[in-house]
Amino acid sequence: MPIDKVTLQILANHCAAATESMAYTLFRTAHSTFVKETEDFTTGLTTPEGLTFASPKDLGATWFVGLDYGDAIRMVDSYRPGDLCLTNDPYSGYACTHSPDIHLWKPIFWKDELVCYSVGHIHNTDVGGAVPASLSRTLVEVHQEGIRVPPSKLYNEGRLNDELVRVMMTNVRVPEQNWGDLKAQIAAMNTGERKVHEMIERFGIETFRQGMGDLLDYSEQQTRNLIRTIPDGDYFFADYMDEDAAGGVPCRIAITLRVKGDELVLDYTGSDPQLTSSLNMPTGGKERHILPMVGLVYVFYTLDPTILLNSGMMRPARAILPEGTVVNPKFPAAVGMRSLTCMRVQDTTFGCFARALPDRMPACPSGGGPMMNVKTTDNRTGRTVMASIDPVLGGAGGSPHADGSDGSGANSSFLKNTPVEINEVEVPVKILRYGLAQDSGGPGKHRGGLASSLEFKVFAPNTTITARNRDRSHFAAWGAGGGKASAPSVFALNPGTNHEVNLENTDIFTVEPGDVILMTCSGAGGWGDPLERPADAVLHDVKCSFISAAAALRDYGVVIVDGKVDERQTESRRAAMRKEAKPADRQAFFDYGPERSGFERIWTLANYDALTAILKTLPVNWRFFVKRKIFDAVGRMQGGERRGDGSEVRQAFDRILKEYPQLQAQAAE
Repeated sequence: MPIDKVTLQILANHCAAATESMAYTLFRTAHSTFVKETEDFTTGLTTPEGLTFASPKDLGATWFVGLDYGDAIRMVDSYRPGDLCLTNDPYSGYACTHSPDIHLWKPIFWKDELVCYSVGHIHNTDVGGAVPASLSRTLVEVHQEGIRVPPSKLYNEGRLNDELVRVMMTNVRVPEQNWGDLKAQIAAMNTGERKVHEMIERFGIETFRQGMGDLLDYSEQQTRNLIRTIPDGDYFFADYMDEDAAGGVPCRIAITLRVKGDELVLDYTGSDPQLTSSLNMPTGGKERHILPMVGLVYVFYTLDPTILLNSGMMRPARAILPEGTVVNPKFPAAVGMRSLTCMRVQDTTFGCFARALPDRMPACPSGGGPMMNVKTTDNRTGRTVMASIDPVLGGAGGSPHADGSDGSGANSSFLKNTPVEINEVEVPVKILRYGLAQDSGGPGKHRGGLASSLEFKVFAPNTTITARNRDRSHFAAWGAGGGKASAPSVFALNPGTNHEVNLENTDIFTVEPGDVILMTCSGAGGWGDPLERPADAVLHDVKCSFISAAAALRDYGVVIVDGKVDERQTESRRAAMRKEAKPADRQAFFDYGPERSGFERIWTLANYDALTAILKTLPVNWRFFVKRKIFDAVGRMQGGERRGDGSEVRQAFDRILKEYPQLQAQAAE
């Protein structure tokens, strides 16, 4: 029998507080900057079946709300008091999503009854592998991405598995950092156990046991009520990563959102094939895997902030994840950079909902900013330093009601910046500039949030920089409701000198003493016609250096003279800009920026549909190869051959079949 609503709400508050206490323990005792400053970690409580029923709101990453630990839990034979388990293998149980994320779970007993688990993860700065920080899109199989541990007991009835720890620490670059973070995780799991015992003592075992299920049911019902406010229908949206591999062609994420009554489906048919790079998302095809669903968490919580954050949110939804695609790769595909793909999945999800709810959803958030990792040598001590110095993030998209937040917002706001003083104490670098990037946000009636920008100098030879999640050098964050796309991201070595190098989407490179690295992510998209933005708001942005006077004139039609708005010239300028605008531009709800618009004049929906149909018939190991061949062939076609109806894609494939008869035989089968 369900417990009464008052008791349930009180229990919900206690459960959330318990996970906050776990997070605070971890946050206060971790060793690495990426955990103790950036806060890339999670804590939670799950049912005996592995469904998350409680998680924090104010500490740690928000991606993993609703994470299902069930399959990983079941891969361990039995549990006793004092056990504590671990995995970081993305292909074992699909709780972990890439190798740097070490997940722990501890069974919590009450009088010999297993009542729940305390769970959580941290992102380790390095877990070994081919490159420092373990992650790069240049990697092609999971074996290159560091040590992997399948679900195993780290503690067996309170006894530490020293051999497992020794093997793990032997395979990482800075073992004392990893071991320090692991001990902080263990402490967090123990805090969770203590807090659960306190709750059981207060509420009783029957209420606690019933309450876990009731919390999931309550969140499910809240979510169903919300879905009913969305008009039934199919809503398609696609977005792109700049590259499907290092130096590659664009990688497409396509989603059709299907809403019917109080349920919805995210159909990923039309997304790119499994890649020979590390951008693949390991989901095992599970229809409620958190990675393809995390965009829903942000949408639901944005539309109704009272929703309980737990696995119940996922029950009214499911994802269709075609096997052998970027959203459901087959082992041993590399998956380390799945976070970049997840960001684009979230942007695409937001685009679907912007079609369904155009007056309630914001434009695209910022993107393309990496987690900056530095492996260098301290010249004073000779010590090797391996650290994350900052996530370089940007703001939220402009909304129908307000400007987007600047510097941090939307789906990346959980990642905290590291103070300059901390970075310079822990890593031998010099931060030259860290702040907001002028003119980076998309113009709109409500401006897109500004990007952040980081510039720093290194002092030791053979310093390795890894810039995880580099993107949006070409395809900017889209605007909505008549708003414009943002400025793209910028990545440069020794900017403003004769030795400047445009690094674009490079995510690993070596620098020398005195080199300077500049990283600016893209801004967020604007919402609404920029010519409807009040001139005084534009002037305020100019005075705050959010936009330049030139951008005020070019994008908003606002003429500023001697620090004031010239109202007569502004009115005249805006009237002329409205007259010059093309009818199609005035009517378009989305603005994608020039590079994507140019790309989609060639790669139309019909061409992508033809490509998807072809690749579906092929063995997985041929799909990426054939995609690249077709892209190359279509790219060489002349204007008269371009029809955009899919015929040029099919013609290119026919030529490929003739060139590779072995493929023709397999396709026929």
